[in-house]
Amino acid sequence: IFTSILFLYVNLAIAQQFKPVDEGSEVSFKIKNFGINVAGKFSGLKGKITFNADDLAASEIEASVNTNTIRTGIDQRDNHLKKEEYFDADKFPEIHFISTKITTSTNKNYLFVFGKLTMKGVTKEISFPFKATKKGDDYLFEGEFKINRRDYNVGSGSITMADELTVHLSVVGQKEE
Repeated sequence: IFTSILFLYVNLAIAQQFKPVDEGSEVSFKIKNFGINVAGKFSGLKGKITFNADDLAASEIEASVNTNTIRTGIDQRDNHLKKEEYFDADKFPEIHFISTKITTSTNKNYLFVFGKLTMKGVTKEISFPFKATKKGDDYLFEGEFKINRRDYNVGSGSITMADELTVHLSVVGQKEE
């Protein structure tokens, strides 16, 4: 028992702690509306990342963005997306992700993360490949995944707006001292 506890403690001590930060990061999405790609971004990034490239079992990612920070380049559209029909930003101020497992991938340049994405009170399992690139003392975590907005009750059926959207993550994990 003592050896198991010591092993767990050593693994946790080796895994480094990082804080996701807005500066240098981008959490963005693309969705087709009237057949044209519409892009948007979120900020207000916060959370914690424990990462050890040599021991992925000891690694985990937890991050969220603030739904009130949505930016599509058109203020009127941004204000509409914050309303109840879409993100309901007053009632659900965050989009939250927490990993359940991080593994290697068949592509040596990528890792694979499994986790739970919560948006507008709905939690769904997602998984996607990502890169973890060391940048000095920090890391850059990059990945992309697709979701169906209606699975999260974001907007209703529409003949002009697609249900599926692509989310792109480029998150700077700043080393915590």
